[in-house]
Amino acid sequence: MTTAIGLIIIIQVIQLWFVVVNLRYFLPPEKIVSANVPLDDLPTISVLIPARDEEDNIKACIESVYNQSILPLDVLVLNDHSVDRTSKILTDLQSVYPTLKVYEGRELPEGWLGKSFACHQLAERVQGDWFLLLDADVRLMPMAIESILPVLKAQKTGMISGFPKQHVVTLAEKLMVPMMLFTVLMHLPLKYVTQSHKPRLAAAHGGFIAIEKNSYQKAGAHEAIRTSLLDDMSLMKKQKALNQPVRLLKVDPFVQMRMYHSFQSVWLGFQKNMFSLFNKKVGYMLGLMSYYTVLFLLPFCFLPWVDVRYVLFSYGLMVLTKLVIDWRNAVPKWLSFFIPISILFMIGIGVDSMYKSLTHRGYIWKGRRYQ
Repeated sequence: MTTAIGLIIIIQVIQLWFVVVNLRYFLPPEKIVSANVPLDDLPTISVLIPARDEEDNIKACIESVYNQSILPLDVLVLNDHSVDRTSKILTDLQSVYPTLKVYEGRELPEGWLGKSFACHQLAERVQGDWFLLLDADVRLMPMAIESILPVLKAQKTGMISGFPKQHVVTLAEKLMVPMMLFTVLMHLPLKYVTQSHKPRLAAAHGGFIAIEKNSYQKAGAHEAIRTSLLDDMSLMKKQKALNQPVRLLKVDPFVQMRMYHSFQSVWLGFQKNMFSLFNKKVGYMLGLMSYYTVLFLLPFCFLPWVDVRYVLFSYGLMVLTKLVIDWRNAVPKWLSFFIPISILFMIGIGVDSMYKSLTHRGYIWKGRRYQ
């Protein structure tokens, strides 16, 4: 038993080393390119916001866009058949912001998923050199657009994305939402997101995506990914397949959001996407679950048979790995101590996601069913 937990500790040390090295490549815009670029030499950017039943979010989102130090060329919102007060709020906002363009979504065609079709309709109307796709629950700090424009100018084509700072309030949010970036930094070598053109080495967050208009069209636009539940990842993979430059930026200093508001929304939101992250391959999914079980849960099972110091040391490595990631990404530090519970939560959602897909029950999100 001592040998077994010793091997686990060795793996944990290697994993911690990987995370520390990986974080060196998770950079904010100012670490990538100088911000001292003449303002008249920057690319133009359009902001696109698909909105479906977003009465609690859409006003604050649009206000944050219009509070930028450098305003976008235009702001386009698609009201995707909302049944709440979203339409009324958008109409009121147009009287405050005359340049705000609001469109009513067309009926969802066969073979399309809702968000992809909403983005597709917006992208048809883009005027800027680049467009910035935002979720309605995103809030931009005043320097957000100004911060990324030098990167867009230097990159010229392709796509950038970043993980917004997550406001987490309920216990379920605190345990699960930070795990998105945790899993990326645990396994994906960020150096090769930028330096390799292999599509599988991709990471993106749908809440914040900037993509160059011509690159987007060359990759087939949203029509090429119309059936993908992971539209953000699919967009980046399409760009990489065409050898277009891509980058995952550290954007949490100037982009914030609250994705979920309850245990149910956390569960259903992650359930919808998790199995698709593994290309719906059971072996890959079970492999990661097994790896996390060994690293973050199994050491506690050794308590009756080994010196408690081994288990405490192993637990310390778990906490330190999570803490290193949380420290760099504006996540409450005390959550690191609950990493085993977060892992249990994640495995439970993963099993449910796999079950719903394999039994063809599908996923329900915002009144629509997805397979």
